[in-house]
Amino acid sequence: MTRGPLDRRALFASGAAAALLAATGLSAGTLPQRGGKLRLALSGAARDDDWLRGSGLFMRVARLGLVYETLTEIAADGTLRPELSTGWRSGEDARVWTFDLRPGVVFHDGTPMTARDVVASLSHLDGAAHPTGKHSVEIVLPTPDPSLPFTLAQENFAIRPAHASEAGIGTGLYRVTRFTPGQQVLADRVSRHWKDGRAGWFDRIELVSIPSSDVRAQAVAEYLVDGADIDDPAILRRLGDICVFDGQAVSRSVGIPRSTGRRAPFDDLRAPQRWWVA
Repeated sequence: MTRGPLDRRALFASGAAAALLAATGLSAGTLPQRGGKLRLALSGAARDDDWLRGSGLFMRVARLGLVYETLTEIAADGTLRPELSTGWRSGEDARVWTFDLRPGVVFHDGTPMTARDVVASLSHLDGAAHPTGKHSVEIVLPTPDPSLPFTLAQENFAIRPAHASEAGIGTGLYRVTRFTPGQQVLADRVSRHWKDGRAGWFDRIELVSIPSSDVRAQAVAEYLVDGADIDDPAILRRLGDICVFDGQAVSRSVGIPRSTGRRAPFDDLRAPQRWWVA
């Protein structure tokens, strides 16, 4: 977040708050509020990164935490939920699957998302996907796979527009306003999104590349960034206003879900859209 005086809202969980937290997969605590800027220092950036290539944490968070969405989502508490699909079903052998697509979703360039975009985005899936309607897709697998809905929550199955698959245009909560490969991603919250009231609490998010873990930790300690992935937490454990866990350090001025994923640093890559001003 931008530094300076912070609006630290100490809200007690009411019945309405509990309902919101249940819907978002968050545990009881401060109620998320819109506003502020989140700045993260991340590893793994490279000068040849783009929106299709680049396997470091920097681009993985940029893709799944900001720009793109998938058919399904692993929530903050580890449960599987619909994202760009509203539901799915399969035959008894888990080989033929049908996914119903969320209506009214648009890409950042204003074009509607259709089954054609989904099919194009899943072209590398081990199976054949084809539209069964404007908002329905059928996937036929070569062998049964009961875990397919979990698989489709991964970043390599992000849904992209068929007409601009490499352009950094998605349906996610944040629209890219600046991208310098290997250095910086700056993204602003879209004005309206189907996840309003559930995620996307910050108005702006900035990812900066810092290759050294020690320097990233120092940047958190000096309040230059709000969070970072780190290797050695030793230099931060003495600081009471820094929370260190699961390979990451986060300022306590940032609210985070109490139940977070254990699959990867930064809450399975979706942290930027799930955190808020504490």
